[in-house]
Amino acid sequence: MNKFKYLKISKTKKIRYLSNYYRKNLYIIFLHGFMSDIEGEKPKAFYNYSKKNKLGFLALEYSGHGKSSGKFTNGNISKWSNETKVVIKKIVKKNNFVLIGSSMGSWISLNQFKFFKKQIKGFIGIGSAPEFLENLMWKKFTKKMKKETIKKRIYNLKHGEYEYPITYQLIKDGRKNKVLKKKISSKIFVTMFHGSKDEVVPVNYSKKVLNIFTNASKKLVIFKNGDHSLSSKNKLKKINLELSKIISNIV
Repeated sequence: MNKFKYLKISKTKKIRYLSNYYRKNLYIIFLHGFMSDIEGEKPKAFYNYSKKNKLGFLALEYSGHGKSSGKFTNGNISKWSNETKVVIKKIVKKNNFVLIGSSMGSWISLNQFKFFKKQIKGFIGIGSAPEFLENLMWKKFTKKMKKETIKKRIYNLKHGEYEYPITYQLIKDGRKNKVLKKKISSKIFVTMFHGSKDEVVPVNYSKKVLNIFTNASKKLVIFKNGDHSLSSKNKLKKINLELSKIISNIV
């Protein structure tokens, strides 16, 4: 992949991103998940796909993620969605694009329809997790965990070998970003990919995302024995095949 670049979006904030531009006037935009970055297999696969097919490409790291500036604990869905909007406006400009959202990235993607509805020509979700903060975290917290989070304004949630610093402001902001009951009327292609063995986000979340869209050509693809990341070469190859089908109906 090419060298990563940085975009200064405020006096104190720099966002790391990866991009390519070709003269087809169509971009692929990849939005990563919670506490992730753009150095994994998924952004690499979509970057290479875009390069091979001479399509524009953009992937970015929200503040507090990867090597973008800022503290993770200061971030929330509103801030990360706005940062994404700013970077898209600066890099993609008026060009059309297909969104690919991984886990939380699907939530951030859905928020982009408020700003770029006419430019978005397709949407692919991978283990989509909109509204996960309330439904998959807060509602599963014990009374003791909730009390500590409210009192200390943060709770270090342990999940396997990882630890996630969950701030109370992050939870509260998530409630301001409800998307699952807001219909999106758009004649685009929407495909959700989900692993049948996803232990992080239930398959029904991808189904909920599809229900948001009216007038769209919708598809749910469930990978048998697939986990949450869906980042193996075989699965990414299948996702890229679906991406080709979507693009063939655009250009």
